[in-house]
Amino acid sequence: MTDRRKWYLGFGIILLVIIALLLLLHTSLLWIGSFLLILVAIYLYDIIQTKHTILRNFPILGHMRFILEFFRPEIQQYFIADDKSEMPFDRATRSVIYERAKGINDTTAFGTERDILNVGYEWVLHSLAPADPSAVEHRLQVGGKFCKQPYSASRLNVSAMSFGALSKNAIMAINKGAALGGFYQNTGEGGLTDHHLQGGDIVLQIGTGYFGVRNKQTGEFDEEKFAEKAALDSVKMIEIKLSQGAKPAHGGVLPAAKITQEIAEIRGVELGKDVISPPVHTAFSGPDGLCHFIEKLRGLSEGKPIGFKLCIGSQREFLSICKAMISTQIFPDFITIDGSEGGTGAAPLEYADHMGMPLDDALVFVNNALIGCGIRHEITLIASGKVSTGFDMVKKLALGADLCNSARAMMMAVGCIQSKQCNKNTCPVGVATQNRSLYKNLDIQDKMHRVRRYHDATLHNFREIIGSMGLEHPGKLCPSQLLKRTGPETVRSYADIYPRIEPGCLLREEAIPQSFKTDWDGACETKF
Repeated sequence: MTDRRKWYLGFGIILLVIIALLLLLHTSLLWIGSFLLILVAIYLYDIIQTKHTILRNFPILGHMRFILEFFRPEIQQYFIADDKSEMPFDRATRSVIYERAKGINDTTAFGTERDILNVGYEWVLHSLAPADPSAVEHRLQVGGKFCKQPYSASRLNVSAMSFGALSKNAIMAINKGAALGGFYQNTGEGGLTDHHLQGGDIVLQIGTGYFGVRNKQTGEFDEEKFAEKAALDSVKMIEIKLSQGAKPAHGGVLPAAKITQEIAEIRGVELGKDVISPPVHTAFSGPDGLCHFIEKLRGLSEGKPIGFKLCIGSQREFLSICKAMISTQIFPDFITIDGSEGGTGAAPLEYADHMGMPLDDALVFVNNALIGCGIRHEITLIASGKVSTGFDMVKKLALGADLCNSARAMMMAVGCIQSKQCNKNTCPVGVATQNRSLYKNLDIQDKMHRVRRYHDATLHNFREIIGSMGLEHPGKLCPSQLLKRTGPETVRSYADIYPRIEPGCLLREEAIPQSFKTDWDGACETKF
């Protein structure tokens, strides 16, 4: 700053102070004087502070940058982005979720707004002899030959979201909605709480931190606490979380700002510190250890369905699990595949953007691996990752899934507006925050009906599409019925894009496909 500029600025400040003091002497102009004094105070602070160069160079005016930056997401969402451009969920998708949750008209007028000639456009093959949608099977029994208490699951359910990531009101609204609609809610790794016990079916998730079923002194898995939780009537299935889509091989993250006294007591953690779950389990090690842990949980739960969830990374490691299942003859009742596009809470940017396999690729690989090992019939496959519409469900089932889980769409049904503040404890609609002043106004009685309506309407559209394809059972879906434009003049079915391998071929050396051979040969049943 030049000496002349400093002189002018100093003279300006003195003049403003004098004017402000004179105005303060006149009662009718008191507010103007006060405003000028506030500007002077801001100016002095800006030129004294050393944290922001822009404020030192442009006192007062520099604050406009921070104000605009603060409101940028809202400006982008409401005034700039079109209906198809936003990520991770575009406005058109969010709108249909809100409409179905509210029970209002969710149809569209004047034809599709999607460019159907654009590369990436997808569609299914309809039939001239459609089936009655009401006859389409919409539930599936989960539980293999070792399961004593199989569970009849809806084709669409609530994916893992913990109390801590979500507010207690959001958890209760979702659970009550699940009770009304007959579908399950996954507790997430935060563990089972009283807020989950509102009458809805529960999948109890066991994460690497063993929250809710851990020994407070050692932090290790506690068999007695697990057996107590698993014995509850509401708990229908148990899921071991190996990894998750948004941050595979990293462990869950609950920011310190979202940890209340209640959450600290439930999880057995300290207040004021981020809770980062370990990246691996301590209750077992290796693929065969996982199988024996499944068997242990099956016994402790009196034979309820036991499964595990993971985001696919190294294909060799999943094939190691397959080899362990074959050698031990211990099979999970279900496997949940979490795509890298999933994620509702806090995750490092590099992990969210560049770690893990996308859901479609992962589903095809896991389905093929189980087919190739001759054990696909033993296991239910659940797809989790950006599932929000009936078409999403049809696509996932055509690629190999049996059921679908949804997280963010269920959050939107409760009222989420995609403000992307889940990791800051500032969710403006009270869904993903522990700030009581924000979540207390989330009406549980109203939102539980929205969750149920969204589930029912999406499942109805799923059944309508299946019926329009001439099918009465989703199990008859196959990749050849799903097409994708791969070039300006090229259309391929998913059967061509993702060929299925021959049943049992991985068990015959001469029949192993070349795409599997290196990973299969390197897979080991005792270590990853």
